[in-house]
Amino acid sequence: MHSNFSTEKLEPALAEDYPTTQYIGDSLTRLSYHIRSVATWDDGRPVLATDVDFTLKLMFCPGLPNETAQLEFDFIRALIPDPNDPRHFTLECRGQSLEYPQSSGEFFIVPEAAVDPKGLLRRFTLAELQRLPPNAPADSALVRVARQYQAFAPGALPGCGPYQLSAWEKDRYLTFRRKEKWWGSKIQPTPFVLQARPSQLDFVIIPDASTASLALQRGDLDVFPQVPAREFARLQNSSAARAKLAFYSVPSYDVVTAGFNTRRPALADALTRKALGRCFDTAGLIKATQLGAGQQTVGIISPLDRANYNDSLAPLPFDLTAAAAMLRQAGWRRESTADDAGLVRTKAQGELQRLRLVVRYRAEESTFATAALQFQAAAASIGVAVSLLPTEAGSFAATLKSGDFDMYVRTLKGNPFMFNYVPLYHSRALGQSNVTGFSTPASDRLIDAITRARTPKRKSQLLRRFQTMLQTEAPIIPLFFLPTRVAANRNLTGLHVNSLKPGFAITTVERSAVPSPTTTP
Repeated sequence: MHSNFSTEKLEPALAEDYPTTQYIGDSLTRLSYHIRSVATWDDGRPVLATDVDFTLKLMFCPGLPNETAQLEFDFIRALIPDPNDPRHFTLECRGQSLEYPQSSGEFFIVPEAAVDPKGLLRRFTLAELQRLPPNAPADSALVRVARQYQAFAPGALPGCGPYQLSAWEKDRYLTFRRKEKWWGSKIQPTPFVLQARPSQLDFVIIPDASTASLALQRGDLDVFPQVPAREFARLQNSSAARAKLAFYSVPSYDVVTAGFNTRRPALADALTRKALGRCFDTAGLIKATQLGAGQQTVGIISPLDRANYNDSLAPLPFDLTAAAAMLRQAGWRRESTADDAGLVRTKAQGELQRLRLVVRYRAEESTFATAALQFQAAAASIGVAVSLLPTEAGSFAATLKSGDFDMYVRTLKGNPFMFNYVPLYHSRALGQSNVTGFSTPASDRLIDAITRARTPKRKSQLLRRFQTMLQTEAPIIPLFFLPTRVAANRNLTGLHVNSLKPGFAITTVERSAVPSPTTTP
């Protein structure tokens, strides 16, 4: 399954059609897929059910950094092949969920023959690999498969998509060329998700927005996605830029959040976290960083999703008086009258805790820096000492995973298809992608229930309860949803600017003799 950027829906790509669904009792689901008959790997081999089975097992192969994939797809407990058709298979899934027909197919397939030509993973069932304890003795077959997979150089692993990586340099550029003979071109009419119109795709990494903007105006770039707000406005106000460029702005599913390390004793109670959440001036941040174009939110579900967004809640207010009162209620007091003394409290065991916070954010992101600075100033006014620690992008995720922070500011990326919160907030993700360290038996049960919801009404009820729980417990403070801004050469068509990352459809872009109309937010 693949995202159709023109409709913002998941549609069959490698699969011939949407899977058929069969419920077994009240605890199992079987989803039957059929791979397109013309689908082949780069070496001409057919894409088979055995490749899908291998890919699922590879997700749970020790020695590979697949923790997030394991959390997202552990509901698939077995692949049942069709003995009469090597392209047909059934996925047997734990539980019964409205989302399984989509989420069960949203992963890339790896060729078994290229990575595991001796079929070493066939010795194991998927369930056996899923049950492997972290401290299990190393198995020579699993070690060998992991090493073989990791030995492939970038672009060397055979694929079944339309483009091949042909050149790259870290932090500078990537070049992809369309394959001369790709199976997808045989399907007529070609579905949107299989279209590959550009003969070559060149991605250039330009960290500085002004430099990227100049390259766009010179014609060295065709598309500049995720344009910062002020640069976008500056280009729109330039008559020279308007003559060459088209401008697009739509809401996104990306939400700026502040998060707490709830494993820190000073941040272990919800009352302290909610007090600190009132130190964010969200409306002011939207004006300062997005020129007013962002959307304030009560949670991590977009306000555009009227069915699931909990509009009975109100966003946390910017209220320093209430924040100070809540901190006093949580037991915090000023240690002395010195401005930088910070707050302390004494726990029942006589332990003295200090409220001194280190806030991390990606160093190159001005929106995060502005939010952190605003929070620092507001918190200082009520006696909370805050230090800012901008962190290089390459090490930011690892730093959060290791728990080396008190608070962070970052973006969570969502979509309109699925609501799987296991990687973010479930106890199974502690020490991995659940970087806040927050989980309770009640939150685990609610997340599991969302995953198993079988009707839109039931899912909506559970999602609204989950948003209420997140606001009550406050492991994160949702601030605002970002807009997607794209500036592009006016001679391009087929951009299909949309709310999903990267904000436009890369594989359908073409040049046209007729300039695109300019659109404004």
